[in-house]
Amino acid sequence: MVLEPKSVRRGRAKPMSGVMKRMGMIFRAKANKALDRAEDPRETLDYSYQKQVELLQKVRRGVADVATSRKRLELQLTQLQGQSAKLEEQGRKALALGREDLAREALTRRAALQQQVSDLQTQHQTLQGEEEKLTLASQRLQAKVDAFRTKKETIKATYTAAQAQTRIGEAFSGISEEMGDVGMAIQRAEDKTAQLQARAGAIDELLASGALDDPSGLAKDDITAELERLSGGNDVELELQRMKAELAGGGAAKPAIEGGQTGQNHAAQPQDRPHFDKQ
Repeated sequence: MVLEPKSVRRGRAKPMSGVMKRMGMIFRAKANKALDRAEDPRETLDYSYQKQVELLQKVRRGVADVATSRKRLELQLTQLQGQSAKLEEQGRKALALGREDLAREALTRRAALQQQVSDLQTQHQTLQGEEEKLTLASQRLQAKVDAFRTKKETIKATYTAAQAQTRIGEAFSGISEEMGDVGMAIQRAEDKTAQLQARAGAIDELLASGALDDPSGLAKDDITAELERLSGGNDVELELQRMKAELAGGGAAKPAIEGGQTGQNHAAQPQDRPHFDKQ
């Protein structure tokens, strides 16, 4: 088994890699074009507006949560301050009764409560600052959502009007898909009609020339038709010449009759002559 160098194998792998890249590019181009045809800007705008409204609702829920936490801290502060005041009162009473130990214990507990109160006050200020920030952000976001909604409706109305105008223009110009199908159907009907007319004319010519046999047997062949045409023409010429001769020889008709040729010239008598109406 002969092993090929790595450079050779790499050189053979490059064309395949190029084909795959090209196929991937073609696929992405086709997919992009299909998505572009399927995309409706109005639906995209509605989806974006919906997402912004959802974000605004989350911000509002955050503001509500921070406000709830702040209110809970305020309640705890109120309770601790009440306990601190109570311990201070107890210390004073203990001192008045000569119980310094009880007074010291009350003041010790009060100091511990004061540390908790201080911590809660710090947390309260922090939450209050966060609440103010979230409230301001919510107001700004609300203004942006309102502005986007107005712009969205304007764009949708403009797009719908442009789409309707385009469809009307396509209908008048006949370049729309529906009108194009109608035009193609009319063109096919006209082509079929012209084809049938041409076929009918060709059949009539073939029947007249005798190229097509008549199944009834009444049609005449081309020789018979030509002979009848020639003989019909000769008969007309002979009849015309006979009439001319009769008109020219009208004066000599009577002597011919007196000479005993009545049998031969009987057809030339005046009463048997063709009558021509004067017009």
